[in-house]
Amino acid sequence: MHILKFGGTSLASPERIKLVSKTIQQHLEEDSVITVVSAFGGVTNDLLLMAELAAREDLSYKEILEKNEKRHLEAVRELIPVTAQSGILSQVKNQFNRLETLYEGVFLLNELSDKTRHVISGFGEILSSLIISEYFKSLKIKSLFTDSRELIVCKNQNEKVQVNYEKTNSNITEYFKKNEADLYIVPGFVAKNDLGVPSTLGRGGSDFTAAIIGGALNLDKVIIYTDVNGMFTANPNLVPQAYSLKEISYEEAMELSHFGAKVLYPPTLQPLLDKNIQIHIKNTFEPDNPGTLISRSSKKNFRWVTGITHIDSIKLLNIEGSGMVGIPGFSKRLFEVLFQENINVVLITQASSEHSICIAVKADEADQAKEAIDEAFEVEIDYKKIKPVEIEDDVAIIALVGDRMRSHHGLSGKMFSALGNNNINIRAIAQGSSERNISAVIAKKDVVKALNTLHEQFFEVPSKEMNLFITGVGNVGSKLINQLKKQEKYLLEKLRLKVRVLGLSNSRKMLFNEDGIDLNNWQEELENAENADRKEFFNRVKEFNLRNSVFVDNTASPEISDWYKHYLANSISVVTCNKIACADDFENYENLQNLAREYGASFLYETNVGAGLPIIDTLQNLVASGDRITKIQAVLSGSLNFVFNNYDASEPFYKVVEKAMKEGYTEPDPKIDLSGVDVARKILILARESGHQLELEDIERDDFLSQESLNSESNERFFELLEHDEPEFKKMYNHAVENNAELKYVAQLEDGKAKVGLQEVGADHPFAGLSGSDNIVLFFTERYPEQPLIVKGAGAGAEVTASGIFADIIRVGKK
Repeated sequence: MHILKFGGTSLASPERIKLVSKTIQQHLEEDSVITVVSAFGGVTNDLLLMAELAAREDLSYKEILEKNEKRHLEAVRELIPVTAQSGILSQVKNQFNRLETLYEGVFLLNELSDKTRHVISGFGEILSSLIISEYFKSLKIKSLFTDSRELIVCKNQNEKVQVNYEKTNSNITEYFKKNEADLYIVPGFVAKNDLGVPSTLGRGGSDFTAAIIGGALNLDKVIIYTDVNGMFTANPNLVPQAYSLKEISYEEAMELSHFGAKVLYPPTLQPLLDKNIQIHIKNTFEPDNPGTLISRSSKKNFRWVTGITHIDSIKLLNIEGSGMVGIPGFSKRLFEVLFQENINVVLITQASSEHSICIAVKADEADQAKEAIDEAFEVEIDYKKIKPVEIEDDVAIIALVGDRMRSHHGLSGKMFSALGNNNINIRAIAQGSSERNISAVIAKKDVVKALNTLHEQFFEVPSKEMNLFITGVGNVGSKLINQLKKQEKYLLEKLRLKVRVLGLSNSRKMLFNEDGIDLNNWQEELENAENADRKEFFNRVKEFNLRNSVFVDNTASPEISDWYKHYLANSISVVTCNKIACADDFENYENLQNLAREYGASFLYETNVGAGLPIIDTLQNLVASGDRITKIQAVLSGSLNFVFNNYDASEPFYKVVEKAMKEGYTEPDPKIDLSGVDVARKILILARESGHQLELEDIERDDFLSQESLNSESNERFFELLEHDEPEFKKMYNHAVENNAELKYVAQLEDGKAKVGLQEVGADHPFAGLSGSDNIVLFFTERYPEQPLIVKGAGAGAEVTASGIFADIIRVGKK
């Protein structure tokens, strides 16, 4: 069963009600639905205004009453077919007749009691729920009007609500056992007291209604639809840069709502917190927006401060005097007075000298509080022990809220420094014992400036922050770290990228620092860090939950590549020079691409094919622009090219391979390069990027090594066999020389088929004269049918590979 609540702005017109019905019907496709509705937008305000006017014997209330009756009747006529209107029109007119009688009584008595105010203010929800219930019946949906006044029992005094949960929960469970419908339409806000007299749950109480019912039925989630995209970092009407929070904790929501965030009625959390029932705040008008999820934890929030909020309808009461100093029980007497007057204290601060106490209360309760306190301490005031209470108005409370604030030092300093630098004076300060709230009282005129100042301080940065988690810090990884350190200033000044390394790992150790690892001393720190664990490394990255997180894999490990899917599924980008994932089964390759798209992460692997050369990027741009690849010819192994460029039969073949290995041109296991498997993986990746669904076994491979050497189980044995096979290598080399050709290990893709192998290329071929470890790729396309597009340059080596990874990281940052 789903429970939804729709606020007044969502129900402000028949058009909006029709929009709401689409959302409700989507939920009905999954399960039955309880829908709690508020009054039509603005109606409750009108109802209370009319009551005030009637109490003042102002007959203008009748005009407002007539306008509201017309509005509801027109809604019926627009929403419900003519043949089904008579019954609901009669119910609406009956409700307005009752309202008219109540207003006449208020007018004649010239008095508006709390009891009458509660009865009157609940009519809006009754009217809207009756109309909406009939509307769904007209849509042939099994809809049932469910009067929440028969379910919820509460005591309401001066907007302070006490729900009798024992009776209420019993009523709710019994009702939903006995009644069966696809859709239950429930008026929010309204209830009855123990004597059966109509009451209310306080302004905003429709949220509370949904929560009470959801809690009684032990539902998984309560969904509150409103007119904004959840709870924001600050009031978006006052702070244009504010944005909605994807997830916050119950405690954070409680703090934000108590301190002025009007999206959620504060008592709503009461019946849900202990049962761990989530609250999902969504936008009626943008139902696909994720909104805000309120649950036990707030791990989706990467910042120390979750939100900034404020209360402007408060006043300060200042009590001070020498008679307070060292007097046991003074505070007890003070707060007992306020308790007896049913006055809630919003904020308390006391000087350590005990000479003064400052409390904040609702603005409309300040005079009552002053009168009560002055009367209770009349003797002390007469003897000049304390001064009469001073009321300070035109003030507001601003508050920083966040679960993670308690684990971070210096937030108060940043807050007060930012306010001070903007000439905002702080009148009083308070911090909750949970350390998830820092509150300050400031002048009301400074509220907008203060909110924007704090939002800029805690939520806006002039540069984009990127958080890197690097595994593999050998040849390539160490070069990458050096490049990051060297270019730090350039990235920040020219590209507005603040790149931080927060995690490092090799095969033995792993190191984390949420404030960033010192790249001048990382080797020593890593050596003394905790033992490496691939799963724990992922869990840490996930727990950090920082935006713009990038997992960088500089290894050739299949075990590491198996974790890519987990990173991408958690919106963590992956940059890798490890070819294994992209050359794995096509299903896995495609899954990684889909995960990256689905979760908004980048999956970049330019260095899989040509180290620092823009081969994949060029190919992707050709395909994206509508060109079609007809053929690819390439020398893709910098290591093999280095070997054959340096082998001239004057020195044994195995010696040249050893040299290539020592200079970092080969994989740690050189068989991967010399067997052609590495080149096969590269052409496979290019084939897949060209649109072909090939597997590694589909790549035809012409081996020039003996099977015995290919099957050797150690590097030592491999080099022994290379030495044994030296005559064959000399024979290949001499044959090429006799034909005035060079030996090149070539990869080719044509007509959806790919192959790799050693070839002799003539002096006029583009591959001839390729020096050192250079790579070259010829792209034949529909746009380049005769003269191919050529990418050529160094295709191996730790430095250029690191630069290719660096380039991919920058691509993520620019996204």
